[in-house]
Amino acid sequence: MDDEAIFEVFDSLGPVSIRRMFGGKGIYAEGHILAIVLDGTLMLKGDDESAPRLEAAGGERWFYEGRSGKPVNMPYWTVPPAAYDDPEEMALWVREAFEAALRASRKPQAKPKAKKRSSAKEET
Repeated sequence: MDDEAIFEVFDSLGPVSIRRMFGGKGIYAEGHILAIVLDGTLMLKGDDESAPRLEAAGGERWFYEGRSGKPVNMPYWTVPPAAYDDPEEMALWVREAFEAALRASRKPQAKPKAKKRSSAKEET
């Protein structure tokens, strides 16, 4: 998917920026990543709230095979097929992806675990 097509898809949301990442592209609005393009496929950000709607509309979750051979789910879904033929529906999914990106940015980040300090006593 070329940049011009990306800008057209996200036009209803307002200005977006495109950055190269992972051999693909990340699409950002207001500093939040809301979509990616990998191997020419547009995928929208989703979360626990939007995933059921994306799946019901025909979106498929992106995953890759982890080191253990088990699938690792990522927070991105393919665009529901009907949205490509309906600009209004596409605009709704784009808005949904942006809202998922905003929710993700508000989630508290996991704090790194504190390192254990050894309590070695000094010999005198």
